[in-house]
Amino acid sequence: MKKGTGSRAASAASKVLRTSTSQAVLKAAGSALTQSKAPVERTSAAAAKAASSVLRDGRTSKAAKTAAASTLAQRQK
Repeated sequence: MKKGTGSRAASAASKVLRTSTSQAVLKAAGSALTQSKAPVERTSAAAAKAASSVLRDGRTSKAAKTAAASTLAQRQK
């Protein structure tokens, strides 16, 4: 089953890309946004590591966590 970033997660990723300066957040959001238009793309190991870091960090915004969760959901098993 191919997964792609949904519109809610893509919107959150777009917001994060405009407002964040954290490299981990930007990498995770960029990966999620890329996969909204090309659902056959898969999350790289580096993007998955960044997304995991974002999800564990209590200081990140809800939008960043939404984008990171989408990124991890698209990681190839």
